Amino acid sequence: MASQHRKPRSPGTRVAGIRTPALATAALASVALLSQTAQAAPSADGKPSLEEVEKKVGDLYRQAESATEKYNAAKERTAQQRTRVDGLLDDVARRTEKLNEAREELGSFAAAQYRTGASAPDTATFLLADTPQDYFDRTQLMDRLTSRQKESVDAYVTEQSATMKKRQEASQSLQTLTASQNDLKTAKATVQKKLSDARVLLSRLTAQEKARLAEIEERKQQEAARKAVELARQQAAERAEEREGGAGSSGSDAPSAASSSSSSPSSSSSSPVPDASYGTKAAKALAYARAQIGKPYVWGATGPDSYDCSGLTKAAWKAAGVSLPRTTYDQVGAGTAVSVADARPGDLIFFYDDVTHVGLYIGNGMMIHAPKPGTYVREESVFYDGESAIHSVVRPA
Repeated sequence: MASQHRKPRSPGTRVAGIRTPALATAALASVALLSQTAQAAPSADGKPSLEEVEKKVGDLYRQAESATEKYNAAKERTAQQRTRVDGLLDDVARRTEKLNEAREELGSFAAAQYRTGASAPDTATFLLADTPQDYFDRTQLMDRLTSRQKESVDAYVTEQSATMKKRQEASQSLQTLTASQNDLKTAKATVQKKLSDARVLLSRLTAQEKARLAEIEERKQQEAARKAVELARQQAAERAEEREGGAGSSGSDAPSAASSSSSSPSSSSSSPVPDASYGTKAAKALAYARAQIGKPYVWGATGPDSYDCSGLTKAAWKAAGVSLPRTTYDQVGAGTAVSVADARPGDLIFFYDDVTHVGLYIGNGMMIHAPKPGTYVREESVFYDGESAIHSVVRPA
């Protein structure tokens, strides 16, 4: 029976330890290359060691990436809040105009009453009252109002109440908008500061130190490529087992196969198999992403000339007719979680405990992503920063 020969698959989604992504440029590459080595002591001249410098640079780039996602979230909130404030202010303006019209109508009644000498104090008293309710409390005056006057007063009171309410909403929204703008400003300053600090540290490296980092980065990428091949083989074996199991399910051993599959937590039934429509959408998303290869990473960018990581995945799936949220924090919840072993082309693959990076899986252990400032959109192994850096995989459609 096919199911009896099913090999246990490796655990799927890992809970990632925070590890710094590698710098991709050859000369200045590697932000987390030596973190697996023992802590090196400062050099005799008091300068930080190469290991200390690269770790610090890695931390700064990771912090900048985290601040970028916070910037993206603040920017989105600011835009939404600005739209709401504009709508409320327009509504207040319209209601104020209607309120003025109602006040003018009441004034015309007062003028007419004054000219005829009939009930002159009634409307005038209303207009001079502190609030409409003050006037209504004077029931003896209300009795002398005509039905048309009463209708005008009712309309005035209703419009005044609604206008005051909208003014309060607009005031509160303006305060929220100001807070969002402050968050946006803070996040922007944080990104700029972290990137500036990283550039300063890198600029202090000697040519020899930069060459050493580039060599270590190359070895790291070779290891990432090797692990990508291993994942591709594992996935191919899993797909073959799924097909074999499906073919064998019609035979006499079908009950045993189903029992074996359901009893194994690592079986293919643990993750949903996408339907044909997903494959069609994923193909469109991947085609878009491939067309962006070579374009620069720019924090906060959503295309078409440059991207940050979540800006690229959002734009790619938009091309497939699927609307994703703006930030990695929200994109990670915009779909169905699957294991790494069950990842299919088009799935979103997230990195680090704080979920601050995302790429678009293309199969064979590879993805397309916008790595970080100073780099370009490219294909790369999903293990580019080590296996433990992978946080989760999400199928967005």
